[in-house]
Parts: sequence; structure tokens; C-alpha cells
Amino acid sequence: TPSISFLIASRIFMKSPNNEFPYGYHRVVSIAFLCSALALFSIGGFLVIDSIITLVKQEHATIGTVVLFGHQIWLGYLMIAAMLYSTYPAMLLGKKKLPLAKKLHEKNLFTDANMNKADWMTATASIFGIIGIGLGWWWADSVAALVIAADIVHDGYKNLRQAVLDLMDQVPKTVDNQQTDPLIDEIKATLAKQDWIKDFNIRLREEGHIYLGEGFVIPAQEENLTQLIENTSHAVEKLNWRIQEFLIVPVKDLPEDEKV
Repeated sequence: TPSISFLIASRIFMKSPNNEFPYGYHRVVSIAFLCSALALFSIGGFLVIDSIITLVKQEHATIGTVVLFGHQIWLGYLMIAAMLYSTYPAMLLGKKKLPLAKKLHEKNLFTDANMNKADWMTATASIFGIIGIGLGWWWADSVAALVIAADIVHDGYKNLRQAVLDLMDQVPKTVDNQQTDPLIDEIKATLAKQDWIKDFNIRLREEGHIYLGEGFVIPAQEENLTQLIENTSHAVEKLNWRIQEFLIVPVKDLPEDEKV
């Protein structure tokens, strides 16, 4: 599940770099994101298949009664109460996780919040299904579950696709809406302000929470070039804590399609 993936990754990614892993263990976060997205997509897919099979077979579910304190009570009432009780923690946890996921650039935590969303949405669908069965609508539970499952599959597919693209070193994307990270424009603006840079191009890739990147620059001057490169590299890294390392490489020319 996303929660287990998040906990395991949290214990690994803080390990220091070594000879075998000179860049550290940050990419384990991306692997955990992939596992979480796959789990979310799988749950949604299972619910879709199960709901369709139930509708095709026209299975008529029944809900009996139970005697409590001398009174005969419909089990549906107890089931609805249990669903309501289980829904609130999932809603609360999901709401608390979302702002943290954005702040920490933690896509795995964001997927975990989506899993919490799937939990309370599934419980809500079950409540409507129970009420429908009580009204004699045998199909209500499956239809409600199918609608909710479609939304879960959509979220799962979107996250699964992004997890794969992250591992393929796609341009870094934001956690919530998976758009190109505005931090890239900030880096370009910082380089554009440097008088000693005639033209440049950058490459940035995501390593879990952090970014590693390179700037290929055409120097406008040769004097004190090493110090200028070092100062500019530090300026870029100070833009945001996520920029772990940004190397600047002087070149004589850039391909036409890469020039800024």
C-alpha cells in the first residue's frame, strides 16, 4: 500500500552516498511512488471488474436483521453506522497529507492521500448501495461502486503514468497537477541575469524529493571564469532546497533547438 511504501522509502532515502550509490538513495522515493500508484490503480481496476461482474450476473444481495436489546434491527443501519465511522479518519488523514505532500514535494505521500480519498469514497458508495438495497434496488451497490471505481482508476492511471515518466527522467513536474515545475523558469531567469553568460541551456531531472541538473553555458568572457561558474551554481542551488546539485558546464556552442 502507499503507506507502507512511504514508510520504507523514508527509512532508505536519508542514507549517505557511497561508492555503490554516489548520488545517494533519493530515487527510492520515485520507486515507492511507482508502487503506490500501481496499488491505487489495481484497487480501482478490481472494483470496476467486480462491479461489472455483479451487474452482469444480476446478483440480488439481501440484508437481514439482528436482535439487539430485545429489538429487531435491520443490519443495514448498523452497516451504515460502521461505514460513517470508518469514513471520517480517511477524510481527515487525506486532508492533512495533501499540503504536506506539496510542501515536501512528496508524490508518494500525495498518492497515499489519494488512497485515503479512495477509502472514503468507497465507503460512501457502500452507504448508497446499502440504502438502495433497502429500497429494493439490487443494482444500487454495484452502480455506486462502479462510479467511484472509475474515479479511482483515473487517479491511479494518472499517478502511475507520472511515476513511470519520472523514472525516465522527464522534466520535473509538480506534485498536485503534474505540470512543469515553475522552478525551471526560476533557474532560467537566474542564469539570464548573469552578464558573463552569452547563451545557455539547462537540463533538470527528478531524484525523489530533489532535483539534479546541469547548465550548459556559452561564456561571454574568459576572465575569472571558474569563480563565476561556482558563484552562479551556488545562486541556483539557493533558489530552493529541492535543487541538490546544479553543475554549470562552459561550452563553445549549443544546438539551435536548445538555445534559450
